[in-house]
Amino acid sequence: MKLVFCGTPQFAVPSFEALRKAGHEIALAVTQPDRPVGRHQQMTAPPVKAAALEAGIPVTQPEKIRNNAEFRSQLEKIAPDAIVVVAYGRIIPAWMLALPRLGCINLHGSLLPKYRGAAPIQWAVAMGEAVTGNTTMLLEEGLDTGSILLRQEVAIGPELTAADLFVTLAEAGAPLLVETLAGLENGTILPQPQDHAQATLAPILTRDDGRMDFFRRTAAELKNRWRGFQPWPGAFTELDGKKLIAHRITVTDGAGLPATSLPGQIQVENHRLFVACAAGSWLEFLEVQLEGKKRMSAGDFLRGNPLPATARLGAATFETKDQ
Repeated sequence: MKLVFCGTPQFAVPSFEALRKAGHEIALAVTQPDRPVGRHQQMTAPPVKAAALEAGIPVTQPEKIRNNAEFRSQLEKIAPDAIVVVAYGRIIPAWMLALPRLGCINLHGSLLPKYRGAAPIQWAVAMGEAVTGNTTMLLEEGLDTGSILLRQEVAIGPELTAADLFVTLAEAGAPLLVETLAGLENGTILPQPQDHAQATLAPILTRDDGRMDFFRRTAAELKNRWRGFQPWPGAFTELDGKKLIAHRITVTDGAGLPATSLPGQIQVENHRLFVACAAGSWLEFLEVQLEGKKRMSAGDFLRGNPLPATARLGAATFETKDQ
């Protein structure tokens, strides 16, 4: 088939490569503009752009697409059989949805209708799901509401992070996308409407999603959120008014720790750092980074920062709640 491929991050690259290897003609790669990245804000090309240029495939990077007459004319001249969308990061306008004969096909990193939205992989992990997967669907004007084409399940291990799962789902989704296109072409796949009553949302992450709430969340819930929000926004709290990043944490059974402790209360035992959470649960902080300092083990942190018995994490936030 003649395709237009819309995608931006590394997650989309395996799908791009799989479509090429399957013999499809990718007439154009559409990706977001180059962006400044890193501390030095160096202009960096999206991974899909780099892959397309290496393959000798034309690339366009429109800042806007909804009312872009030049971009629309470009796609109409190509007249693709299908437009494939994988983590492009733009809402596909109605004129684009109606253009290809087979429609706009999207690979989405969840088992729709669960986790519709911008961050399905992160929220599936953060909510403690044991299983997620990929879904291919026909795009329509609603947010991830289109008819389902194919689905595949992928297990989420108890220590798996969202960063790990991105790689797994990207690799697993590529052949699913190839299979979807073949099924649409030969008529063996029939689109199935989603059950909208079962839908859940996976909104774009904010920095504050990484803030650890020891009052409202158990240790297991905080660990899941830590896993889900890797690499960003991670998990952090406050110690004496300074940001404390939790780089590695684990749930502990609380053996030998006080039976009743106020959430956020710190307990130090043999150079190990424990924190009380909701419902009498406990986290152990294994690796931390205090604002302005380097990342270090909890033992090294405690040697350089002896804590009083009354020390609490997130104290400013908790004092407000106590009132």
